Amino acid sequence: MSEFKRGFNYLLSGFALILIPKIRFYSLTPLLLNISLFLVLIFYSYGELEKTISSLELQWQWLEWLSWMIWLFFFIGVSIVIFFCFSILGNLISAPFNSILAKAVEEELLGKKIDADKGQSLFDLVINSFKSEYHKLLYFTFRVPILIVLFFIPLLNIVAPVIWFIFSSWMIAIEYCDFPMSNHDIEFARQRERLSKKLPLVYGFGVGVLLFTIIPVVNFIIIPVAVAGATKMCIESMKLEQ
Repeated sequence: MSEFKRGFNYLLSGFALILIPKIRFYSLTPLLLNISLFLVLIFYSYGELEKTISSLELQWQWLEWLSWMIWLFFFIGVSIVIFFCFSILGNLISAPFNSILAKAVEEELLGKKIDADKGQSLFDLVINSFKSEYHKLLYFTFRVPILIVLFFIPLLNIVAPVIWFIFSSWMIAIEYCDFPMSNHDIEFARQRERLSKKLPLVYGFGVGVLLFTIIPVVNFIIIPVAVAGATKMCIESMKLEQ
């Protein structure tokens, strides 16, 4: 339990880290990108739904009394999309910036410059970041159908939500620890191997991120916070230099 708590505390440390002047700029960039993206998506969806409802009401007058229910489902749907897709889509878009943020946090914590990018150009950094996200997405995609099937198997469907929660916490930890580890050329398979040796610590971090992700407003800042916290955890507990 102490390791689990320590993992959770690493996430909490991210809130303070992103406020450090040398790190703040790198935190704001992915944050503003993600907020802008979801505001655009929400307003676009709102406009399209409004036009659709108006069109339907003109054709079928009796649907007018159902419009409040349609709007209710719209807001519920948007909330679900933000909860389940924010981490994946947000990290995909901000992946290059998250790698730079992880480097800035590492330099601040170690008090020295690190050669994390190996002389890569910005273009190389973007390509490598997307490749890394691709590996994580494949890992996630091949396992999700199995977890979904569990919900339809009698008896197993009782524990399916718990299994889903455990898997989601593991995936979130992989997602954010990838940024500092990739900066040190640690491949995806080796990342999972290292993380699997520190499961209580990793799950403490992953569960923390998952819980903060479902809190409105906080879920918008959790990405840079989690990157910073994961970087500190990897430096102190995962021996990045080795």
